[in-house]
Amino acid sequence: MTTQSFFVRVPGSSANLGPGFDALGMALSVHLEMGPVISGVIPAGAKMIDEYHPGHIAFRGYGGVGDIWVRSKIPMGRGLGFSGAARVAGVVTAHVQKQGVSGEAFIAARKNLLHASTQLEGHPDNVAASLVGGVTASASGEVVRVPLAFDPAILAWVPETQTSTEKSRTAIPATLSLSDAVLNIGHTALLMGAFASGDVSVLRIATQDRIHQDIRLANAPGSKAALDAALSTNAWCAWLSGSGPTVAVMCAKSDAKQIAAQLPQSGDVLELSIDQHGAVIVVGE
Repeated sequence: MTTQSFFVRVPGSSANLGPGFDALGMALSVHLEMGPVISGVIPAGAKMIDEYHPGHIAFRGYGGVGDIWVRSKIPMGRGLGFSGAARVAGVVTAHVQKQGVSGEAFIAARKNLLHASTQLEGHPDNVAASLVGGVTASASGEVVRVPLAFDPAILAWVPETQTSTEKSRTAIPATLSLSDAVLNIGHTALLMGAFASGDVSVLRIATQDRIHQDIRLANAPGSKAALDAALSTNAWCAWLSGSGPTVAVMCAKSDAKQIAAQLPQSGDVLELSIDQHGAVIVVGE
C-alpha cells in the first residue's frame, strides 16, 4: 500500500451528445478531486465524505481503506457527470492506495477501473469520458477515444433545477421504431465522421436524436428554451447534457462569449473546453 501523498483529479462530462444514448461521452474542464485523509488533515476547500457519497461507495467497493476527502466544482444533479466522476475518482483512489502511483500500473488497470465504475454508474458513457478524457465511444466493456480535428469551446447552460437520472430514464420507452433506430445510428456515425474530419457544418444534424432528448425536454421547458436559444445563434450544435437539465453548446472559441450572452438568464453559463487528460494522479501537492 502506498505511503506517498497523492490525490486524483477527474473531469466532469457531458453524455449522449444527442444521438449517442449511453454510448458517447465528452470530458469537460470542470473537475472533482479526491484523496486519502492523512493525519486528519484535508486540503482547503475539501470536505470529508460519508458512506452514502457515490465516491465513497466506489472507493470502498474497490478495496479502499481509511477516510477520503472530496473537492468538486462539478454541479450535482445537473447532467455534467458528477456521480460518474465521483465513482471514477473512488475506484482510482483505491487503486493508487493499493498499487502505488505508477502511471504504467494505472494504464494497465484502466479496463478494470472502467468496468468497476460502469457497474456502479449503470452505463459507461460518463465514466468512460471521465476516466479516459476527450470524446469517447464505449460499449460492451470497451472504450475508444474519438479523434477530434478541432478544438471547440463548450458552453454549459446550467439552471438551478436538478434532474434525477434514474427517474428521467423511466420515461424513455423500452422499444423504438426501426426508423428512429436507423436515424440515431446514422446520426451517431455522422457525428463521429464530423469530429474526425473537422466538418462542423453537419454537427447540427448529427446531434439530433429520437431516443431520449425530446422526451426529457418535454419535462424541462427551461432547458428546451435554452436549447432553442443556442440553435438560434451561430453555434455549431447543442444538446441536452446527459439527462439534463444542463444544455451543452459547441462553438468556435472566438464566438463563445457572444453566444453565452444570448442564452437564457435563468441559468448560469460555464465556458469550458474538452478535457484531454481524463483521470490523473497528482503526487505530493
